[in-house]
Amino acid sequence: MMENKQIQIDLLTNQILEEIKEFKEDSYTVHPYDIAEQLLKLRSLEYETYVGLVKKIPSSLLAEVLSEMPVYVQEEASEYVSTKKLINVTNSMDTDDAATFIQNLSEENEEVAQTILESLEEEDKQAIEQLISYEENESGSFMQTELFSARLDQKIGDAIKELKALKESGEVDNIWHCHMVDTHGKYIGSIGLEELIIFDHTSKFDAISQEKLKNFYIDHKSDIKEAVEMVTNYNLTSLPVIDEHGKLLGRITSDDVYDIIEESATEQIYNMAGVNESAEQEESIYEIGKSRAFWLGINLITAIAASIVIGLFDTTIQSLVALAVLMPIVASMGGNAGTQTLTVTVRQMALGDIELEDAKKTIYKEVIISLANGLLFAVVIGFIAYFWFKMPLLGVVIALSMIINLLGAGFFGAVIPLGLQKLNIDPAIGSTVLLTTVTDVVGFFSFLGLATIILL
Repeated sequence: MMENKQIQIDLLTNQILEEIKEFKEDSYTVHPYDIAEQLLKLRSLEYETYVGLVKKIPSSLLAEVLSEMPVYVQEEASEYVSTKKLINVTNSMDTDDAATFIQNLSEENEEVAQTILESLEEEDKQAIEQLISYEENESGSFMQTELFSARLDQKIGDAIKELKALKESGEVDNIWHCHMVDTHGKYIGSIGLEELIIFDHTSKFDAISQEKLKNFYIDHKSDIKEAVEMVTNYNLTSLPVIDEHGKLLGRITSDDVYDIIEESATEQIYNMAGVNESAEQEESIYEIGKSRAFWLGINLITAIAASIVIGLFDTTIQSLVALAVLMPIVASMGGNAGTQTLTVTVRQMALGDIELEDAKKTIYKEVIISLANGLLFAVVIGFIAYFWFKMPLLGVVIALSMIINLLGAGFFGAVIPLGLQKLNIDPAIGSTVLLTTVTDVVGFFSFLGLATIILL
């Protein structure tokens, strides 16, 4: 076992060293993401070797690699990378990545983060301070200020020469559009580079017709969800960001949007399971366990509530053992039906397909679907119970209970997340625990209550 581990460490170390060598020789072909993944594997196998390799990575390459790293790795960077090198690393980053990196560093070492910020050139410093000043959900916090723009009174050929100089100096990358502004910096529209190069280079930008321009943009104070919807709905590679006066501030690139979508999906999955995403990134088993314990505690309380309902009918259960055998079926079917509705509703809300105005339509649809399934499986379980225990009325009881519970599951599976959103609470966080309680209580109460009325 130890031998295999050492072989893995040696292979990863040699591979990363070779990639560093290729980078220095300008024959670099590996994507920074791949190096980041290799380093993370090495970090989990042997931390000291990982630290030694990180120190050997040139600043410009380390900037790209760290941008691909998880938050907790960025936070700890000041522990083993010198402040001087971190300054060089930050200088090599795009402004949006640099702002995120400085914010993450400040979580562990506020002094180093401030030193890095103060060491930047005034223009970069102001740009990053602006990005940091935005709220977490505002579009401006996700933009990068590096872009290719041109004034209407500028010649196309001169602008292309400027782009060439910017590319050669490494100041911009992933450029797909030229963003046109007036003499006051107000955003006019964007034109793709593949279209721009076919124009007469001696002409000015104001000669380009409005039909050729794309006019998608987002206000810097708008919710990032709006930017994500625009990029995905209109297949945009980047989205210009403007201020309240229409002045062009920066752009949000599609790779950032993909990261936001992935983070949002991950957060929803964690929340639906009652798990805190940020806590799961902690290395401390205690912190992870504490976070999970909170939701398990909530679940325990709700489970007790369901048990209290069962306790109300203890005499009924003692009189007919078959009820104890069939109870889990009612609860399980209700829970699964509710989870189906809940998952679909929360996901559609996250994608913007459901707004509060559509609540009545959504609830109606889910109730109809649940009622149809309830009737179907009521017949199935009714016959099973009848043939199993030779009691026709028992089949009737569990069939009616199945209809009631699945109807309740569909209704509350839609109502709970919509209600939480109305209260400005993330629908993904508490919906599962609340729904489980409802389906268990409704299922047990309806089943045992009907059994008490009909069978005893």
